[in-house]
Amino acid sequence: MEIEIGRGKTARRAYGFDDIAIVPSRRTRDPRDVDISWNFSFRGTDHSFPLPVLASAMDGVVDPAFAVAMGKLGGLAVLNLEGIQTRYAEPGPHLDAIASFTKEEATSKMQEIYREDVKPELITQRVKEIKEGGVVAAASLTPQNVERYIEPALAGGLDLLVIQGTVVSAEHKSSFDEPLDLNAFVRDLDIPCIIGGCCSYQGALHLMRAGAIGVLVGVGPGHACTSRRVLGIGVPQCTAIADAAAARMRHLDETGVYAHVIADGGMRTGGDLAKAVAVGADAVMIGSPLASASEAPGRGFHWGMATFHPDLPRGTRVRAGVKGSLEEILLGPARENDGTLNLLGGLRTSMATCGYENLKAFQKAEVMVAPSLQTEGKVLQQSQGVGMGC
Repeated sequence: MEIEIGRGKTARRAYGFDDIAIVPSRRTRDPRDVDISWNFSFRGTDHSFPLPVLASAMDGVVDPAFAVAMGKLGGLAVLNLEGIQTRYAEPGPHLDAIASFTKEEATSKMQEIYREDVKPELITQRVKEIKEGGVVAAASLTPQNVERYIEPALAGGLDLLVIQGTVVSAEHKSSFDEPLDLNAFVRDLDIPCIIGGCCSYQGALHLMRAGAIGVLVGVGPGHACTSRRVLGIGVPQCTAIADAAAARMRHLDETGVYAHVIADGGMRTGGDLAKAVAVGADAVMIGSPLASASEAPGRGFHWGMATFHPDLPRGTRVRAGVKGSLEEILLGPARENDGTLNLLGGLRTSMATCGYENLKAFQKAEVMVAPSLQTEGKVLQQSQGVGMGC
């Protein structure tokens, strides 16, 4: 349904995670019978992950050691190949410095740190470090630099490439530079590509047609992102995911190829992960929840890939704190009742409570628009700052 903004403009209403609720079905299941694995195929080869979670390619979240730890737990961590890890042979002191900045000086001083050039030899080295840990090596590059840095990444043994930006399109136009031919690049690459972000039906469909095995859905929802204020763009995540899921079905009808929808950003709790799947996601990419793991390199802080942009920063450094180990955050046990620990336990229990046996089945769950879901009956929690009121 469209709403009239004024005589000359109408708009669709859109919904985020706090606006909807999942409706239980007529059956329930034992959580132990629920399958939350995520898998995809690329040129005849199957890739399977026990956990449908990707760690965001952010310097406060993923370094090679974190990627290895995440891989061994069953997830997939994506390393930023244009970040601290590939600008400095010894990134530790610079991460210490970022954690020490006041909030007033953080952005400008981070811009100074990120002025250091990316070094191709460090790209190769970091990817090798992940591979030597015995897990899948996934890493991200921006569209403007992917042709420049892909060879050193492949030399390190890269298994999966994420082409990532605030918004990535298959039809970039420029009268100044020769734009990346995304279709040709993906077609000629021997490893699978995930591409994003996008937040619309047409945007997702075009990236799928470019050959992406998965698209990242989310423009501006991340806890450290300020794109929605700086640029005024974005779509609330539940609507964006549902639109991308519709594009997935059209692409499947057209080609017979299933392109995965990966919800990227805006999720904090197991309930948020469950809602992302219920409206159409095959997997999720999260940053700030994992930045609060003791293994994360950010020293309890989290910042986005555009926080240090030299001309127009579109992110901020936020304090994530340290809530527990990576295993506790993903798989528990939880010592708190706010849903921020044992995220996959929350997803699994939500699926079991609603009666769904796997992720694709859960995508068919009934959802309702429920703006009172976060407040109904929660006056004491809110007044005391506990549970859902924290």
